Amino acid sequence: MPLPRGGAGGRAGRRRAGGGGVSLSGVEKVAPDGAGPVGEPEVTSTERKAFVGRSPGQLAWARLRRDRTAMVSGGVLVLMMVLALAAPLISKLYGVGPNEQFQELLDGNGMPLGYVGGITGDHWFGLEPRLGRDIFIRMVYGMRTSLFIAFAAALVTTTIGVVAGIVAGFLGGIVDTVISWITDVALALPFLIFALAVVPTVALRFYGPREEVPAWFQVTVLIGIFAAFGWTSTARLVRGQVISLREREFVEAARASGAGLGHMLFRQLLPNLWAPILVAFSLAVPQYITGEAALSFLGIGILEPTADFGRMIFQSIPYLQTDPAYVFFPGITIFALVLAFNLFGDALRDALDPKSSR
Repeated sequence: MPLPRGGAGGRAGRRRAGGGGVSLSGVEKVAPDGAGPVGEPEVTSTERKAFVGRSPGQLAWARLRRDRTAMVSGGVLVLMMVLALAAPLISKLYGVGPNEQFQELLDGNGMPLGYVGGITGDHWFGLEPRLGRDIFIRMVYGMRTSLFIAFAAALVTTTIGVVAGIVAGFLGGIVDTVISWITDVALALPFLIFALAVVPTVALRFYGPREEVPAWFQVTVLIGIFAAFGWTSTARLVRGQVISLREREFVEAARASGAGLGHMLFRQLLPNLWAPILVAFSLAVPQYITGEAALSFLGIGILEPTADFGRMIFQSIPYLQTDPAYVFFPGITIFALVLAFNLFGDALRDALDPKSSR
């Protein structure tokens, strides 16, 4: 008696015709060890590791490493930072202090003896006219001063800007209005005129006109001046980012779970803002380096005898024709430092947000 259509015999025949790779429901058979479908090549453990996902930070670091400009500028920055941090050690190995004078190596007019500003094996970049101080060791200590002020000011301004921007963007209403009004007032104040008026006034408030102002006080005043004006751009950037994030699903979920204000601001929103904050910080440092040098050039920043790029360039102007090495070495160093920071900041922005370069 023939089997009914679709019975056991028919099913067996269809299984034999299908090659053993398809079941009744059309789903592929899988090998017992879960390596893959029957009849396909087995995926090895090495191939599985190749498909492991990477975090956004790892992706940004990979893009940054492929950027030659970022690597070169980053190497220059690392070298200059090492020189600045190791300034006392370099001075000890070099055998010359930053304020040590070599009057015996100057002629009757106060100019360095020899060629190109007195460059020798003992004084790599020559000597300062009139005072006879070593230019190389003064530059190392001047780099230390500039980098310390720039990093400290960038850290303070970024912190103030992030807090103000995240609070204004999340709370909105009257809080956003007040913070935005303060930001507009700070942006309307002319930085240079304000600095020219405030820095000498603050110094005279604590020290007499004939008293020597300590270096730490000058550094503190400069950081305070930069902090009073530099936080505005970061605050506006963070505020705009928070406004676009506060309506996202994860923020609504945190609100529904009863999270407090501090948790919402610094545990939910802040981790999503690190990319623009890092870019803003990296681009703020070169601005403060040039700003500090400009104020010192005008005589209201770092004063003698503390080593500083701005003061060195100011003192070298009268000797531009007779001793061009005096202005060349400090000028080219601060140019290379600022350029390296700007190039690295642009590369960091492209690595953190690859769509920005398209």
